[in-house]
Amino acid sequence: EPRHCSPYSPSSRLWLDYLYLDVTRVPGYAGEAAQPAAARAPLVDYAAVAALKRPLLEAAFRRFRGADRLLAAEFRAFREAGGAALADFATFEALHEHFLAAGQGFAWHGWPTPLRASRSPEVAEFARAQSERVEFFQFLQWQADRQLGEAAAAARAAGMAIGLYRDLAVGVNPNGAEAWADPELVVPGAAIGAPPDALSRRGQDWGLAPVSPLALRRRGFAPFIAALRANMRHAGILRIDHVMGLQRLYWVPSGCPATAGAYVNYPFRDLLRLLALESRRHGCAVIGEDLGTVPDGFRETMQRAGVLSYRIFGFERRGDGSFAPPGDYPPLAAAAAATHDLATLKGFWLGCDIAWRRRLGLYPDAAAEAGEIDGRRRDRHLLLQVLAGEGLLPPERFGEFLAADGTPVWSAELGEAIHAYLARSRARLVLVQLEDIAGECEQANLPGTIDGHPNWRRRLSAPLAELLTGPAMARLAARLAEERRRAAAA
Repeated sequence: EPRHCSPYSPSSRLWLDYLYLDVTRVPGYAGEAAQPAAARAPLVDYAAVAALKRPLLEAAFRRFRGADRLLAAEFRAFREAGGAALADFATFEALHEHFLAAGQGFAWHGWPTPLRASRSPEVAEFARAQSERVEFFQFLQWQADRQLGEAAAAARAAGMAIGLYRDLAVGVNPNGAEAWADPELVVPGAAIGAPPDALSRRGQDWGLAPVSPLALRRRGFAPFIAALRANMRHAGILRIDHVMGLQRLYWVPSGCPATAGAYVNYPFRDLLRLLALESRRHGCAVIGEDLGTVPDGFRETMQRAGVLSYRIFGFERRGDGSFAPPGDYPPLAAAAAATHDLATLKGFWLGCDIAWRRRLGLYPDAAAEAGEIDGRRRDRHLLLQVLAGEGLLPPERFGEFLAADGTPVWSAELGEAIHAYLARSRARLVLVQLEDIAGECEQANLPGTIDGHPNWRRRLSAPLAELLTGPAMARLAARLAEERRRAAAA
């Protein structure tokens, strides 16, 4: 279902989304021109993209079959290596397509009972009868993997020291392929979420199916290992979303508010050892997204294992609430100004995120909203002071960014100063979001929302090629390189 576009609610964590394929590089593509209507929409229209790409991919697949012996052998090898997992995924895709076309809804739980079980004779018969369609979905996975591998090789050849940075979601969509193929692994009647915190005062229910820790242990952790291997493939570094899930996950019972959840423990030591082993085997470093409610001692354990901590500028504070200086950042960390779940730098400064939460009624009461507005006002002053303390913005220029009546004024220079501040830290990596280079006010995703905010559908205000070769990128890259060299020499 292309409209289900959140990368953190995947149908499967083992396979890739074919919508990202470059159709013109797929074997069998004959030069057909796709209509550019989808590119003109103000938001990304995934259904329109799918409607444009699918016919071209189907035509390419028909031409490809048997046309190139060497490529056909490579495809057979990919299918054999994918084994039952790839066959299950492709069969699910064919079944899902069939029932969507028949108007029987999105979730496989509504299919005829025999087809809800991946190992049933009826599923096997469907796969035989629709073998060409199943093969088509395997073809898409082969091409997605092939193109990702080519991108990784091109990046390395161009001098990218680490390589591609991939991301492992904390769970899967209960209506997707992974939950259908392996229902004993996921827990029905519960969803992963988070308790109330500063980011979401009402708590969060992410709608993701939790993996059973008992089933994981019974299976010798094979599903966890498979997910790591799939996501470390073609990557030089892997970010693990909500890495605290290695130790515990917050389960919310179905039909209950997020405040009614409870923590369930996972076999932390075993999972961490396996993570270290796969990291070594793949030559793939690991960043643990350790934001939110973090158990006592968790970060220290992860540091000893060599996992980079995820340090976000706005969250790194001292006891008095002031921003932590660069020297306070741990060396084994990835420092960033923001994330996809947080306001961009411009959005933070101007309060765009506060305006969205007010508009959508996400504050539990007026006092919570007023508290965040007051806190943001205080943070603006603290931010200017800490940048001045580093010599990045002179105090006499504060009025350019904060009017006398407290009205914030954004400037790209302020964003560059914040990134320079992070570059002076001891953190091993400094991450920069394209949204901040483009000067975007709106964030990619607003936690706690589904339809009210256009999550994962916003376009950048400038074409990617223009951003990558434009003056803002060049200026920031040069500034960061200079600050990193200075920090290394200090």
